[in-house]
Amino acid sequence: MGVFERFLSLWVALAIVAGVALGVWLPSVFEAVAAMEIAHVNLPVALLIWLMIYPMMIQIDWSAVKDVGKRPKGLWLTLVVNWLIKPFTMAAVGWLFFRVFFADWVSPDDAQQYIAGMILLGVAPCTAMVFVWSQLVKGDPNYTLVQVSVNDLIMIVAYAPIAGLLLGVSNIDIPWGTLLLSTVLYVVLPLLAGMFTRRYLLAAGKSVAQFAGRLKPFSIGGLILTVVLLFGFQAQTILAQPAVIVLIAIPLLVQTYGIYFIARFGARRLGLPHEIAAPACLIGTSNFFELAVAVAISLFGLNSGAALATVVGVLVEVPVMLSLVALVNAWNPQKSTLNP
Repeated sequence: MGVFERFLSLWVALAIVAGVALGVWLPSVFEAVAAMEIAHVNLPVALLIWLMIYPMMIQIDWSAVKDVGKRPKGLWLTLVVNWLIKPFTMAAVGWLFFRVFFADWVSPDDAQQYIAGMILLGVAPCTAMVFVWSQLVKGDPNYTLVQVSVNDLIMIVAYAPIAGLLLGVSNIDIPWGTLLLSTVLYVVLPLLAGMFTRRYLLAAGKSVAQFAGRLKPFSIGGLILTVVLLFGFQAQTILAQPAVIVLIAIPLLVQTYGIYFIARFGARRLGLPHEIAAPACLIGTSNFFELAVAVAISLFGLNSGAALATVVGVLVEVPVMLSLVALVNAWNPQKSTLNP
């Protein structure tokens, strides 16, 4: 394990501080970078995510992908958590915190907006970043690919009905441009690049594992730069509304850790091996924040409380998921099943 991986939590913490500081010091630079987007997908961030997941895509063995169907339990776990549990627990947690615990500090109108933003996050399944988390916990890359792909296919037909049900809105317009572009940028292109690279390496008699290993420092560097950008983009908001951001972050943290432990309990009951259970739990926990932000803006407006809640979801996603990665690795450094 390299120095970056060994002290990853420290680098991420420093990246958060650096992102906020640079966002305040050089706001025009971050505004310019933030403006480089298509359909609410930021292209520099997309490039960094691509850099992070490309090494894992190289390791996908296409001859083994067809065998994933022989082990369906991990896929079923992810689907149940993502579509039958997470959206509804997110709505319940949001209601509990903003209608009960924080009722004295948040107006009813603002509370409704924050709950709406949380729901949009909860209904959006895993982001492409789960390829990174899977790699960090030594997950099966073939199985991870199938899990992400199936969830993306279900999202096309299930996102609007479930979000509409929980929001009490029937006319939700899905930003298909965001959905399509995200899928192409975060899954299709790196997948094709990884496939062709793998074929070239094997044809040339070179080691796929060694090549992927040489790329790992760049992958970790991409993660650090992504954190800097995300927090730099929101530096002004963080400093302008710190109390509100903390209030929104608390139920999001409760939901995220709660869903992880629900998924982990399911993985243990199913007796899943670590290389399937670990990424399955993380996929069930992660949120497709790019989609949630785009939908919140289209439904409620750029300056709405719902949009702010999804942005806070972006801010907590990476640090929280990294903490779960550390937890998984601490509990299961070498074991074959997901047991503490």
